[in-house]
Amino acid sequence: MARWLKRAANAIGGGLFLTLFIVFIIQIAARFGFGKPLAWTDEAAVILYLWVILWSAAVVVPEREHVVFDLLWNSVGRRARQVMQIVGNLLIGGLALAGLPASWDYVHFMAREGTPVLNMPFMWVYLPFVLLLAALVVRSAWAIRNAVKGIGLEAELRL
Repeated sequence: MARWLKRAANAIGGGLFLTLFIVFIIQIAARFGFGKPLAWTDEAAVILYLWVILWSAAVVVPEREHVVFDLLWNSVGRRARQVMQIVGNLLIGGLALAGLPASWDYVHFMAREGTPVLNMPFMWVYLPFVLLLAALVVRSAWAIRNAVKGIGLEAELRL
């Protein structure tokens, strides 16, 4: 089941990126090939870019592949890493959890407004941010669980 969910998340991310690429090509062809820029392509590209970035950060890119500054992490012992992992994830997950209700309220409120050209409700534009916050809460809880069990506390060289 987990493998299927991962493939589905990757397929959605890839589909979003492919759609962004196609919209971008249409935009270039219309603007420079035909001299008639299309307003919908600008708006669609911005929305798709937002979705690609937030969707990928929330569900596609594993935590170990995010950019990290681990000089301090690699210079301390295992017990200090455990404390750093727990405290750091309590902060990140706690802030995401605290911001989740207000963010959902705002996104839900924005359903009444639409984008200027495509008239897409802003709720659908901003929804991936709420997904990202929820993913941060889940990832942080999982990382705290692993830190308490002593999993993933090794110093490693990340390139």
